[in-house]
Amino acid sequence: MAEIVRIANIAAHVGEQVTLEGWLQLKTGKGKLQFLRVRDGTGFIQAVIFKPNVSEEVFEAAKRMPLESSLIITGNVKADERAPGVPGGFELDVTDLTVVQESEEYPIAPKEHGVEFLMDNRHLWLRSSRQWAILRVRARIIRAMRDWLDDNGFILVDTPILTPSAAEGTTTLFKTDFHGEDAFLAQTGQLYNEANIFAFGRVYCFGPTFRAEKSKTRRHLQEFWMVEPEIAYCKLEQLLEIEEQYVSYIVQTILKECAAELKLLERDTTHLERVVAPFYRISYDDAVQMINKAAGEGVTVPPNDDPLPPIEWGGDFGSPHETFVASQFDKPVFVHHYPSAVKAFYMEPEPGRHEVCRSADLLAPEGYGEIIGGSERMSDPELLLAAIDRHGLPREAYQWYIDLRRYGSVPHSGFGLGVERTVAWICGLDHIRETIAFPRMLGRLRP
Repeated sequence: MAEIVRIANIAAHVGEQVTLEGWLQLKTGKGKLQFLRVRDGTGFIQAVIFKPNVSEEVFEAAKRMPLESSLIITGNVKADERAPGVPGGFELDVTDLTVVQESEEYPIAPKEHGVEFLMDNRHLWLRSSRQWAILRVRARIIRAMRDWLDDNGFILVDTPILTPSAAEGTTTLFKTDFHGEDAFLAQTGQLYNEANIFAFGRVYCFGPTFRAEKSKTRRHLQEFWMVEPEIAYCKLEQLLEIEEQYVSYIVQTILKECAAELKLLERDTTHLERVVAPFYRISYDDAVQMINKAAGEGVTVPPNDDPLPPIEWGGDFGSPHETFVASQFDKPVFVHHYPSAVKAFYMEPEPGRHEVCRSADLLAPEGYGEIIGGSERMSDPELLLAAIDRHGLPREAYQWYIDLRRYGSVPHSGFGLGVERTVAWICGLDHIRETIAFPRMLGRLRP
């Protein structure tokens, strides 16, 4: 048997005989020719079977073989710029084929299917070219997220998934039993990260987070992944500079290293190419004025061209508001200094104006909304204690968190970047359900 190679490395083997191990994704045939689209996990290639070049048994096996059958094929690699695949421009002139398993009739045929059918068969839908490309981009985004942090003085410190208290509001907690004691699935690792900075200065955690939100929108999941950096001796202004450098690096890395996947997804990269620091900045106050002026003029917003609703000062932005504000800029924009009442209890109030806090959300263009939420954290123990009481939270559950401010407190800041929303934005997806292998949405726990 010839050398076993992966399709991703096929360019290095032009003119050679190689063996591929994979699955049959598509098939067409005419007369003495069979065209197989073969997938091996690293890419796709067209394999051509010409009847005079193979045994009768091999040719008949290729004709009979159902989609998604597993196979081992051997053939000669040819360069042809017209040949489809990822990477494109190569095809395999088959000399031998072994069917490892003939698949049963595959339920996801190459035709249109409804969303619910595809979600019910998510374990099989993952095999499609589109889902393959999305999840490869996701993997590279995650690597870029960690590379930048690792190269810029941050250290990974894992934080608990089971916690005794809330960080983002008590109404979105998933409750569980911890040997007779109430425990909750973590909404964020941030509070623990704030403890970690006093040991390491710059830290980040990366993992799943859980929000029991009764939201069935194209932007919400019940279980999602976040990367959460936290930085000692850092004010809001410095934090925003770090965030824009971070996001710029991620986007430019994907444009460079996932060009084939983005092309397969037919992603227009024009907006992404502009994602280079610095980003725009607008205060919450000015954003409210901008929204209300446009609402009064009857402006509509995608995806359904609904009228933009006005907003009273002090209210939190909904998806239409974020979509509209972001659409006014040709690259991401920070909205900063939100009302304290709509943000988490731990955010530092603006000196001299305590009704707003030193917070900022980063909104992506093209209707993708918030991808980062961040703030300067409260560093004064008495101010934090008052905020905990004001939000009706139990002091005892946060005593350790208050202690952090009693032993060497410093100004510090951090943010959380949602992986799935970032994937949706960079891939140009209409719905967040495609951004993770097995999404957990409101009403969707299986497969």
